[in-house]
Amino acid sequence: MEDIILKPVWTNHEAITMKNLSKYRNIGIFAHVDAGKTTTTERILSLTGKIHRIGEVHDGEATTDFMDQERERGITIQSAAVSTFWEDHRLNIIDTPGHVDFTIEVYRSLKVLDGGVGVFCGSGGVEPQSETNWRYANDSEVARIVFVNKLDRVGADFFRVVEQIKTLLGAKPLVLTLPIGIEDGFTGVVDILTRKAWVWDGSGDPENYHLEEVPENMADQVEAYRQELVEMALEHDDDAMEQYLEGAEPDLDTLKACIRKGTISLDFFPTLCGSAFKNKGVQLVLNAIVDYLPNPMEVQPQAEVDLEGNETGEMAVVDVRKPFRALAFKIMDDRYGALTFLRVYSGRIDKGSTVLNTATGKTERIGRIVEMHADSRAELNTAQAGDIVAVLGMKNVKTGNTLCDPNHPASLEPMVFPDPVISMAVSPKDKSASEKMGVALGKMVSEDPSFHVTTDQDSGETILMGMGELHLDIKVDLLRRTHGVAVEVGKPQVAYRETITRRVEDIYIHKKQTGGAGQFGRIDYVIEPGEKGSGYVFESKVTGGNVPREYWPAVDKGFRNCMEVGVLAGYPCIDVKVILLDGAYHAVDSSAVAFELAARAAYRQSMIKADPQLLEPIMKVDVFTPEEHVGDVIGDLNRRRGMIKAQEAGPTGVRIKGDLPLADMFGYIGDLRTITSGRGQFSMEFSHYMPCPKTVAEMVIREVLARNAA
Repeated sequence: MEDIILKPVWTNHEAITMKNLSKYRNIGIFAHVDAGKTTTTERILSLTGKIHRIGEVHDGEATTDFMDQERERGITIQSAAVSTFWEDHRLNIIDTPGHVDFTIEVYRSLKVLDGGVGVFCGSGGVEPQSETNWRYANDSEVARIVFVNKLDRVGADFFRVVEQIKTLLGAKPLVLTLPIGIEDGFTGVVDILTRKAWVWDGSGDPENYHLEEVPENMADQVEAYRQELVEMALEHDDDAMEQYLEGAEPDLDTLKACIRKGTISLDFFPTLCGSAFKNKGVQLVLNAIVDYLPNPMEVQPQAEVDLEGNETGEMAVVDVRKPFRALAFKIMDDRYGALTFLRVYSGRIDKGSTVLNTATGKTERIGRIVEMHADSRAELNTAQAGDIVAVLGMKNVKTGNTLCDPNHPASLEPMVFPDPVISMAVSPKDKSASEKMGVALGKMVSEDPSFHVTTDQDSGETILMGMGELHLDIKVDLLRRTHGVAVEVGKPQVAYRETITRRVEDIYIHKKQTGGAGQFGRIDYVIEPGEKGSGYVFESKVTGGNVPREYWPAVDKGFRNCMEVGVLAGYPCIDVKVILLDGAYHAVDSSAVAFELAARAAYRQSMIKADPQLLEPIMKVDVFTPEEHVGDVIGDLNRRRGMIKAQEAGPTGVRIKGDLPLADMFGYIGDLRTITSGRGQFSMEFSHYMPCPKTVAEMVIREVLARNAA
């Protein structure tokens, strides 16, 4: 790739060699579990010459699945970064997990990527995790192409998947290739733009293909899709559209330029098809990545924010001549030490240079810079705008932190991570394990923002909190095998919440006299149910100075801290609003501490009067079952207090969608496999909190009280 020499701006170097960013593609590959993301990545690495032997997921040998747990289970658990080249373009690729418990990996990868490849199974279609990942990509405004994979499988139907993309995702697919044959008869694809058929032989070698004319029985279909493609594409070029309406056929370069514009503006999504496992159609995906996905300079620049998280109006423009800005999007601890993955937005860094972490206000030294290829690496001396690299030597950097030039401080828009919905108690088997466990958990928390660790104040137990049973199962496995910590594990617990159902207006006076200056603070307040999803809200309506303004934050702090422990069973309180109406203070005895203590006591006094209620997490569940077992599966879901919302018949079975309480979903995969003779599958993700039925709430409260008493 050609480089450009620039005059120095803020560095001390004689000149800056700027990489040609128009030849860069920072992309992610994402999909539902088992749709073929990792296999597609493996084929891309093979075709681009990055690897010389293809590793299969089912054999536990995929390049990007390098953790022991990934190889054993045949799933991707953490995102892996690789860099390779295609047609003199540099591709920085991140292969992301598909399982719902690890969506945090997809979310934080999409935050730093410029484009994506959504992989969909030709028979499974748009599956639950596909919808979640698509939503994340929409939120991050990431341009995407679509690859409908596994067209060699029984039940595969390219056109059904295209229709699902329209109806389930609300997206507009732009079909670029059509399949030749289907299932066992799938031999290749037709490139609609060039009207050429790519046909592979049966050897399985991706290079063993030849170009043919469009099969006669597909000619009318290809022309119909091409007309639709041309009309959609030319909406982005008024002159070309006008000429087209006058009868002039647009040339290939004009069409590609229009498709690129529409893809980058998210107006439509180029859609291709093939079979990665059978090595058919992957070259066209690579061509589409280069032709249609944006380079780092073509995407909306990252917004800069101040330390309070408010947008400043400034943007981190992708330019090596600007001050250094980078986002730490992943922390990984491996045998060489802690790796911090960075997406560099502007400026450059050199090995040994110093950067500012705006989250901590402290500087960090860049020890080494490496380019990652899954779990292997190549040393670099420098990184600059557009690069995705890993650095060693960071001590206090967390996911979502901004690193910048110390002379030009600024923060990028931070990442927001979901709260865990499931917990599990772990305890070390001996004293030596106890010391190792603390260090290991510290590393694991810094790597995974959706994984939390806390200590139960009453029992002293260590509580692990995560996004699902598999998530915590993997964490315990990592503790035991990767970190060598012998632990005993308790049963998974549900992350309940508490709220109130009635408005209470009350008064509390905090008065304490012990000789000398005492403590005094009176507050008149209202505690009432808040808006759904609001968490905790504080508002002051005090007028006239009866409670001086400088004491309002202390009242807020007192109530806010108490909301962490509910009055029913000690679970955090949500959706509660506190209004400070009036009060009184003493010129000598009042202080911020006095008003904070008054708020704490007021919480204990009034929350029990406000009819507190226990809330349980409700999960959005999507179950696949063969048609003959539908009745048994629905009956089982109803026994688990499920609310069935939809049934969708497909070529290979039925998908049942519903809302179910997490408490009744533990161990469900085993029961589902028993009911369906091993053919059923399901996925679930957190949806919302709902009030517990009275009998369930009473049982949960009794269990908590018994646990605390023990």
